Formats: sequence, structure tokens, C-alpha cells
Amino acid sequence: MPSLKDLRNRIASVKATQKITKAMQMVAAAKLRRAQAAAEAARPYASKMETVLANLASGISGSAAPALLAGNGRDQVHLLIVCTAERGLCGAFNSSIVRLARDRINALLAAGKTVKILCVGKKGFEQLRRNYGKHIIDTVDFRTVKQIGYSDAEGVARRVISMFEAGEYDVATLFYSRFRSVIQQIPTAQSLVPAEIPAAGEASGSKAAYEYEPEEEAILGALLPRNIAVQIFRALLENAASEQGARMSAMDNATRNAGEMIKKQTQKYNRTRQAQITKELIEIISGAEAL
Repeated sequence: MPSLKDLRNRIASVKATQKITKAMQMVAAAKLRRAQAAAEAARPYASKMETVLANLASGISGSAAPALLAGNGRDQVHLLIVCTAERGLCGAFNSSIVRLARDRINALLAAGKTVKILCVGKKGFEQLRRNYGKHIIDTVDFRTVKQIGYSDAEGVARRVISMFEAGEYDVATLFYSRFRSVIQQIPTAQSLVPAEIPAAGEASGSKAAYEYEPEEEAILGALLPRNIAVQIFRALLENAASEQGARMSAMDNATRNAGEMIKKQTQKYNRTRQAQITKELIEIISGAEAL
């Protein structure tokens, strides 16, 4: 049975932890407002980009379609771009993305495909290297970046495009977590190469005909690399908002659990102290009666 000093130390330790989790919750709440605003501001641009690409793609034949749009016709080598956070203490945020990527990796390996993994974020690399270390080709580290910018996503996009032009993979898939609310983040897999765009009518809501100058092929040649950067940038912004939302929820749960633990330990401390006082009184009374 722990002594009163041990119980006091335990209560003090839990209280200190509770202060930390409460502070982290408040910091995450402050960061979430900015991250959520940035993610929501990027969605219309990314959606409009998909609409323009869908309209352009509908005006060209299959043989004339750029490789970034239609692919190279092969499906043997797959590049998986796994975007996770640089830090932990955010609940199941990182694990859910890695779980989705792991399921895809296992399915591809079972089908005899070659898998290459590009990790964007420290936590994804740490979890995937245990079983798939030989498939990881590189890790992009954003720990020194305070706020994700388009230039960061553009650097990743250039790497992805250069690898495709060099024939290092056939299909590229992007994994991230789409932000819906503080308590709900949706792990998402999105095809980058070939580009995942809706049909022209579905994307724009209408079937209007457009004439383009220069030709559709030339415009697509300029827009498709930018679209890859835009989709990666949107994924990073969605991840940033999802990370802060998940951390806020996790730290709130941890703070409440610490409060419950403090309550239980305080009750245990009071009972132990009362029992000790009662025991000492009995000893005093017994000694007095013996005299």
C-alpha cells in the first residue's frame, strides 16, 4: 500500500501533467483557427482547378492527352506519397493515415506490384519504416517550417514530376487526412498521376462548350504540373487543420482523464490519511487504558 508521501507525489505529478495538456489544448485551439481558415480558403481554388482540367480534358482525344493526365499506360510501379504530421500527441491522426497507406501497400504487394514510398512528415516515416523501410525512397521534413506555404508543396511536386518524367513510377497516389471538424478527420487517398478529375459536366455543373487559345494540349501541359502542386498544397493544409483538431480533442480528453485521476487519488489519499489517524488514536487510547 502506498504511503501518504507517495500519494502526494502522485497527485502533484498528475496535476503537473494536467497543466501541460490544458496548455497544449489551448495552443492547438488557437492554431486550429488559422489552419482551418487556410484549408477552407484553398478548397475553392483546388476545385476550380479540377473544373478547368475536366473541361480541357473533354476537348482532346485519348492519344493526345498528356502523360500526367492519362498516365503512361502502365500500372506496375506505384509511388505512394504519405503526408503526416511532424509531431505526435494528436490522437489517432497519424495512425489513421498510415493505416490507409499500409492497406494500399499490402494490396499492391500482394498483386505483385512495385511500391515506392515518399514520406512527407516525420511520424509517417517512423511508423512505415518498421515494416516497409526498403520501400521508402525519401522523407520530406517540415519541422523547421512554421507555416506551410505553396513553395513547400511546389518542391514536393517538382520531385514527383521529375520522377515520373524519368520513368521511376507509373502511378502516384497521395495520402492525407481531410478536415471535417474538430472530432472528425477523414483519411483520404487521391490519385495524382494519372490526374483524378471528374467528368466535365460533373465538375462544372453544366455542359457549356469552350474554345481555347492556345490549344487544349498546350494549356494542359502548363496546368497539369501546377495542379499536382495545388493538390499537394491542399493536402498539406488539410493535414495541418486535421492535426490541430485531433490534438485539441486528444488534449481535452487527456485533461479530463487527469482530472478524474486526481479525484480518485485524492479520495484514496484522504481515506489512507483517515485510516492512519484512526489507527494512531486507537493506539493512544489503548495505551492510556493500559496505564
